Amino acid sequence: MRTNNDIDIKPKILPLPNGPYYLINDMEPKVVENLKNFKGEPLSTTVGIALCRCGKSNRKPFCDGTHSIIGFSSQNVNLNENDTNKLTIKNKRRDYVGKEITIHDNRKICSHAKECVNNLPSVFKLGSKPWIDSDGSKMQDIINIVRKCPSGALSYTIDGIEYRDPKEQRDPILTVLKNGPYYITGGIDLIGENIEFGEGASKEHYTLCRCGASENKPFCDGTHRAINFKDE
Repeated sequence: MRTNNDIDIKPKILPLPNGPYYLINDMEPKVVENLKNFKGEPLSTTVGIALCRCGKSNRKPFCDGTHSIIGFSSQNVNLNENDTNKLTIKNKRRDYVGKEITIHDNRKICSHAKECVNNLPSVFKLGSKPWIDSDGSKMQDIINIVRKCPSGALSYTIDGIEYRDPKEQRDPILTVLKNGPYYITGGIDLIGENIEFGEGASKEHYTLCRCGASENKPFCDGTHRAINFKDE
């Protein structure tokens, strides 16, 4: 488990404009071998690695520079704006109040991993309104499923106290999900300009787009499923 010193030097993720994610494992600059400036002085930089987020690298999950060839843009474009049959999902958290537990949900940041609908369909009912029934199962069953939500879209409140992140401190890990997003746990800092977490979203765990097509970049919004993204 992490110590206080580990927390101070935990990794960071920097989404580069129109480029890859830069996973910085050490914020303290290190001297680069075989490199110097015109004065003969050694040069140093932080230690990290570039991860693909355009979805087209031939070395996934690593960046191979393809983003510059295809003209990848890290700007968000509403693909549904000209389609009257599709509704744009708002970045808003909704509360579903039950007798013992209130479930909170922000559809905008959902990565559509389907942990909830596949494992507890009595509570999470796609196609129904409302789609969440907080009295549809035992409270502990609901807690167990909400805790499995990778994107941080789901959380819950009991007796006026909200539970969003795990009680135990997890090690900072970036997991590459099969044909899906990057799954971040352990509170890895997401740094850079214009980073806006969703309303009520967790910063301990979240998912980042790597198919290149999310309408909520840098976060995953489940579009990888719609475009049948493959990571071979």
